[in-house]
Amino acid sequence: MSFIDALGTAHQPDPHARIVSLVPSITELLCDLGLAAQVVGRTGFCIHPWEVVQDIPKVGGTKDVNLDKIRALAPTHVVLNIDENEKPTADALAEFVPNLVVTHPLRPYDNVALARLMGGVFCRQRQAEEWCAAFEQEYALLKAAPKGPPQTMLYCVWQDPWMTISSDTYIARMLAEIGWSVPDLGEERYPAFRWSRQLIDSVDGVLLSSEPYRFTEAHADVLERQIGKPVLLVDGEMMSWYGSRALQGLRYLRELAQR
Repeated sequence: MSFIDALGTAHQPDPHARIVSLVPSITELLCDLGLAAQVVGRTGFCIHPWEVVQDIPKVGGTKDVNLDKIRALAPTHVVLNIDENEKPTADALAEFVPNLVVTHPLRPYDNVALARLMGGVFCRQRQAEEWCAAFEQEYALLKAAPKGPPQTMLYCVWQDPWMTISSDTYIARMLAEIGWSVPDLGEERYPAFRWSRQLIDSVDGVLLSSEPYRFTEAHADVLERQIGKPVLLVDGEMMSWYGSRALQGLRYLRELAQR
């Protein structure tokens, strides 16, 4: 039986895989599926679970990957993500890595297929199915939870320049689960914007993410006074990390809807 990744590539199960993960959220998922001993390389942004990953060699970042370090680790598989990793990196890896497993979750429920892909390729199907059952339970609770009125929220990921998200992002689809939408600010998936009275009037509130820019409660307090609209600090990992953290993310969404 083969397992199909985001590019349509079929992968055969390999119980002895040597894995380099270039996707922080999937590194955590691999560890939770019991594969930590087979993860031979990670990025510097792969920080969960810290007590496990701190002993796994780093191979650079998600964008500035050190190919020589990866080559020295002799992986049989490298796990990539279409959004987080760049195509030239994938092309270079393809020259010496036998298997590139490419992922691209677009919405919360895609985490079920993601877990099954990782569990299938790396022979942890039982653990993956247990994780999927827990996810299905949390997802059902989220769907059944009462929702407030629809709201348009400006979700900020960066300052100087200010940047937000489009509706064509995983984060926006997370927000959609509780009836929240984001303003249309152009075709880019992560558009830069300038504050204006027109923009402020078009939204019900602002969400400041704790990552990638490290917004704090102090930022939220200052901005709320400046624009006169509610501003909430939100946990960026809960909103944007798929894989293991998505399970907690569903619970976080239920709580966010009540704030």
